Amino acid sequence: MQPGRIYSPKQANVLLNANSRWNILHGAVRSGKTHISYDLILKRIIELPDGPRWLIGKTERTLKRNVLDPMRERYGSKYVSNIYGTGECKIFGKRFYVAGANDERSVQKIQGAGMVYAYGDEITTWPRSFFEMLKSRLDKPNAKFDGTCNPEGPYHWLKTDVIDKKGVLDVKDFHFELDDGKYFLSPEFIENLKKEYTGVWYKRYIQGLWVLAEGAIYDMWDDVIHVIDKPPLSEGETADYYGVSIDYGTSSVCTFGLYGVKGNICWQEKEYYYDAVRAGRQKTDQDYSRDLAQFVDGCPVRVIYIDPSATSFRAQLRADGFYQVRHANNEVIAGIQTVSKMLKNKQFFIMRCCKESIREKSSYSWDKKKQELGIDEPIKKDDHASDRERYFLHSEFGRAKLLAVGRL
Repeated sequence: MQPGRIYSPKQANVLLNANSRWNILHGAVRSGKTHISYDLILKRIIELPDGPRWLIGKTERTLKRNVLDPMRERYGSKYVSNIYGTGECKIFGKRFYVAGANDERSVQKIQGAGMVYAYGDEITTWPRSFFEMLKSRLDKPNAKFDGTCNPEGPYHWLKTDVIDKKGVLDVKDFHFELDDGKYFLSPEFIENLKKEYTGVWYKRYIQGLWVLAEGAIYDMWDDVIHVIDKPPLSEGETADYYGVSIDYGTSSVCTFGLYGVKGNICWQEKEYYYDAVRAGRQKTDQDYSRDLAQFVDGCPVRVIYIDPSATSFRAQLRADGFYQVRHANNEVIAGIQTVSKMLKNKQFFIMRCCKESIREKSSYSWDKKKQELGIDEPIKKDDHASDRERYFLHSEFGRAKLLAVGRL
């Protein structure tokens, strides 16, 4: 579609053959599937008759980041607008309605809407009900859908009910691996990315496979490597800063972790772990606030992360002078990926005194029953230290945070 632009064989195949009602581009990260989908949007503008067009993503923000911003960079702001306050945008003069599909209520956004074209970003993150409604909305002659996603488990509804229904439904799927990006990515970048992923994440995000997340979540954990007796600092070095993360509970477990950071290395220096069931007594928010003050006494803590749902405890902490309290980024799967990468790359360690945190590493596992429903979710048992750890590492080292502070 662009003069002088070089396409990989997989990308060229998409442009030539993505001519079904449902065209799904799935597979590895950085493999070129999303970038070629931008040209598919232009192709649909040219080929399809006038009618309602939609851009759909997990949220409007992710749609802006993943689709509209890169398209503006490629084609120019003259031809690709931002999202207007009316929930619309323009691409080469054509109006597109914009919708986020982040929960079950999102279905209402497209109820009653007829469409000649719909583009989908991060389809696997949508509720199944939204996609079911979308099927009935593509009601114009020769209407088409183009969408991109990374793979999930083999029982995900997109795999079982759409991709695997080729021959029954008018569907074409285009599978990408990371190595398909060799035409526009450096060999060094590809090799480094391969080293960052392990286990199920390697199979999904490097090989582009729809595979189960089975067994232990942190299968790269090694007591010999990751359990340390002193902070990983050279003689005379000090931490760049310290932070605290909290998994809050009144009737079960409340746990704090103190984390040191030096560059891109992080370690858990100590932990607080109170199990109300085991102790036979619940503590109040005031009790926990006093315990936190003792826990961090004498340590210059820069940030305290806590789950956004812990509103009462967050208010108590601020009332007691903990002004560095912040909402944790509590994305589960993305957070697990961040922790996995840091363990794989020997960027995260736990001091031997943190017994509960170390204990959970061997028991923190995927929920098999949820897997059969196409959902990646940890077993909700003995996970308090793991949740707390994820809050800190993903909030401080997750991709969105690193991009924001220029560390990626």
